[in-house]
Amino acid sequence: MHTKQTVRYICEQYQSGNHYYYKQELITHDSWQNPSSIQWSARRPITRKTFQAKEKEGYKTLVIKVEKAPAEILLFTKRKESV
Repeated sequence: MHTKQTVRYICEQYQSGNHYYYKQELITHDSWQNPSSIQWSARRPITRKTFQAKEKEGYKTLVIKVEKAPAEILLFTKRKESV
């Protein structure tokens, strides 16, 4: 079980209005006494309800606003085949 110091909850907000929620935990590849082996785990999806509950309980939460340029639309024209 992770404590409030070893877990964080992330909300990614996109310009489209979509929200994605994740959980990350501190893990070690060697031992907790070796700080260079400590890193955040891969993000694991969670629900909005879980994110909000953990936020109320006092866990560390991050809200990341992702601002990406809109996709460029490429037009493809069909070439006439020569017979």
